[in-house]
Amino acid sequence: MDSSIFLTKFWGWYLIIFFLILSLNPKRIKQVFNDLKDQKFLIVFSFIAIIVGLLNILFHNIWEPNHKLIITLIGWFSLFFGLALFMFPKPTVYWLEIINIKMVQVIYTLLFLIGIFLLNIAYNIVPV
Repeated sequence: MDSSIFLTKFWGWYLIIFFLILSLNPKRIKQVFNDLKDQKFLIVFSFIAIIVGLLNILFHNIWEPNHKLIITLIGWFSLFFGLALFMFPKPTVYWLEIINIKMVQVIYTLLFLIGIFLLNIAYNIVPV
């Protein structure tokens, strides 16, 4: 299987599942932000984000103006997010809280729409 299609399926399903979890159980959001104040959790979380981002970039760093760009940007976002959490934990958590409070509905809707778009590309449900 082509790595682009694999990552398109992976990120599509991940974003849909993430959207459903956050929509059906909004208490998880508060729990994650409370856990980010714990240094041990923060370090593990940032390492996972760095690893996921780096692996995504190493396997898929394609800058074409189509769905492949979304996959690449997710990898770069994950890498920078993990690095920011690791190097500047307090300011990063602070900005995450501000963004989450002000744009929660927009972020969740965007996650859902990107997930649907990626799954449509991967499974060719509605021909583009």
